[in-house]
Amino acid sequence: LIEESEKVDLKAAKEAFRYLQKEVFPEFKLALLHGRLKMGEKERIMARFKRGEVHLLVSTTVIEVGVDVPNATIMLIEHAERFGLSQLHQLRGRVGRGDRPSYCILITPAEINEVARERMQVMEATTDGFVIAEEDLRLRGSGEFFGTRQHGMPDLQYANLVTDAKIVQAARKDAFALVERDPHLRLPEHTVVRWQFKRKFAGKFDLSNVA
Repeated sequence: LIEESEKVDLKAAKEAFRYLQKEVFPEFKLALLHGRLKMGEKERIMARFKRGEVHLLVSTTVIEVGVDVPNATIMLIEHAERFGLSQLHQLRGRVGRGDRPSYCILITPAEINEVARERMQVMEATTDGFVIAEEDLRLRGSGEFFGTRQHGMPDLQYANLVTDAKIVQAARKDAFALVERDPHLRLPEHTVVRWQFKRKFAGKFDLSNVA
């Protein structure tokens, strides 16, 4: 059982842990894992889970990376519609590491928005990380190349990073060649390029001074 936010859903994870232990799986040993535990306690819980002393682990997304438990065969993610594709893919990767059949169950409300529904369909259709990354880019957008916005429609106006990858690569090669030949864009034939560059990206390179 995985909830989305350490701050918002820690209470829900604790309540779910108590409910599952008392009402649903009283005959099994359960443990609760979350980001506010000390590192030593997290490691002890995971070691017990890996040894099979814990049968069911209730966790926040602290479980997302760095966990290798071959015995783990079932993951259930609540409110899966709140997660991005890359995070869902990372979470799903925590099971299926052994030689036994494994399952990742995504639970959402009956009514979710269209983008969330597409994410669920992608997760159902493939386990290929490259395909998932492409679909994530298509659904979220890439954000700004120079700026702080990390998602949404990209700065490109005439190309699609997913479908026009070869064209973008060719343009990148030509751009590097142009800058190598005229780093400051001072040649007469590059006047328009220089003007457009300054107009579009003025002020955004100040971000390079931010640590």
